[in-house]
Amino acid sequence: MSVEAKLKAMGIEIQPAPLGQGKIEPAVRTGNLVFTSGQVSARGGETYIGKVGQDLTVEQGYAAARICALNCLAAVKAVVGDLDKVTRVVKLLGMVNAGPDFTDTPGVIHGCTDFINDLFGPAGRHARSAVGLYQLPANYAVEIEMIVEVRD
Repeated sequence: MSVEAKLKAMGIEIQPAPLGQGKIEPAVRTGNLVFTSGQVSARGGETYIGKVGQDLTVEQGYAAARICALNCLAAVKAVVGDLDKVTRVVKLLGMVNAGPDFTDTPGVIHGCTDFINDLFGPAGRHARSAVGLYQLPANYAVEIEMIVEVRD
């Protein structure tokens, strides 16, 4: 089943992120690689703000990371037009707005990893970093960058 068909079966519609809207783009392509900008934990009416381990639980952080995954895919789709052109998810950089002494950043970023692996199968298995930071822009709980390989 294609990626687009899997998303439809999950009841998820991914509209391409708007391009040319400010100083930076949601994603850029060079050769066969697409690099997304950092995508935060807000989509539609669902937003996760605050520090994981202080204001939010690991489970809420996991859900926030899944939202970031959807936003990364919207950024990729804006550049390539169709997510079925993705041949490999190469790398994720997951950043967690971490409360004092919070150490389970991998458990949070698994929300993105699990979704990507389920969606893309073996082509979704990626290299990854999961770091905790003192502050993210606008106090979002999670921000994720993605690098994918695509075909024409």
